[in-house]
Amino acid sequence: MVDQELLKRITADPEIFGGKPIIRGMRISVELILSLLAQGETAESILSDYPDLEPEDIRACLAYAHAVVAHDRLDDIQITSR
Repeated sequence: MVDQELLKRITADPEIFGGKPIIRGMRISVELILSLLAQGETAESILSDYPDLEPEDIRACLAYAHAVVAHDRLDDIQITSR
């Protein structure tokens, strides 16, 4: 089961990155974090490079990826509009 509290950290705003999933409304995409992790970056180095991120944000990105791959419901992802 995906941690629903973690998924609440992931949002999508049609005016930021064309509506791609982002972290807590910031201009940091889930895709970027997953790409960095896939390239071998550690969570610690990502947190150092992006000081506004929190460890739970990294976990939220992984939970989001798991939910997508597992076809879980993503109802907790908040779509904001301006």
